[in-house]
Amino acid sequence: MKRLSLCLLVLACAITALPVVHAGDPPPSVPLWAGGAPGSESRAGEAEKVEADDKGKCNVTNVHQPSVTPFLPAPDQATGTAVVIAPGGGHRVLCLGHEGYALGEWFAAHGIAAFVLKYRLAREEGSSYTVDDHAMADTRRALRLVRSRAAEWKVDPARVGIIGFSAGGELAGLAGMAYDAGKAGSEDAVERQSCRPDFVGLIYPGSSERFTVSPENPPAFIACGYGDRPDIAEGMASLYLQYKKAGVKAELHIYSEAKHGFGYRPGTTSAAGDWPLRFREWLRDSGLLGQGG
Repeated sequence: MKRLSLCLLVLACAITALPVVHAGDPPPSVPLWAGGAPGSESRAGEAEKVEADDKGKCNVTNVHQPSVTPFLPAPDQATGTAVVIAPGGGHRVLCLGHEGYALGEWFAAHGIAAFVLKYRLAREEGSSYTVDDHAMADTRRALRLVRSRAAEWKVDPARVGIIGFSAGGELAGLAGMAYDAGKAGSEDAVERQSCRPDFVGLIYPGSSERFTVSPENPPAFIACGYGDRPDIAEGMASLYLQYKKAGVKAELHIYSEAKHGFGYRPGTTSAAGDWPLRFREWLRDSGLLGQGG
């Protein structure tokens, strides 16, 4: 019921244009661009559409004002590490339940500041957006935004990463493979920040054939299911070897009993469902968690 209540609250806020607030009362959702996203300014006031049920489903469409929703740990539990979460949905919908809000809560409870990204959808019916020009702009802007407010959100700007699922995994992968240091002279304080993630989490990412790995890429955590389609199950094995060849540290988990879309669901009893624990262990072992990690 907690996840359904959250999704219903998101729907109500979208209709009334009020800020979205989680049941635990974190900060409201933060627009990536205060004046509207470039190319979407005229549609920034449109309400998002939400489809939710009592089983954790929370699908969102009609996103024209991309944003992040912060899930912040208690001050005495904070590690200083932050992660942007890019949910999947085939670029047609955002699966904000098992690939978004539930994981944001989990990260916050385990000392990691999480920022659930709502990005523009390139393959939604009637969409004029593209993955490379709009969804990726939103992804890179989210990383810059977290760094620009690092002091406020109590995170270390040198430990800001991204994790993505399926279509969101494509965005996370590309973010770790093409980035910039920011524009030092920009009047926009957010644009002065780097969009390079300090680590990436690739959870059954789509379009992995687009991925290339160089020695400059950040370290990666990769997880998928043995029963997923070949471009993912086999593609992730090949991608791991690319990281190995490039000399970039990576960790790969292929779960024998999992298929596509396992995400994170509270109360899971499967090995694949416990992947967040492995991810946090990987962060710790990689020196990407601060004191208390």
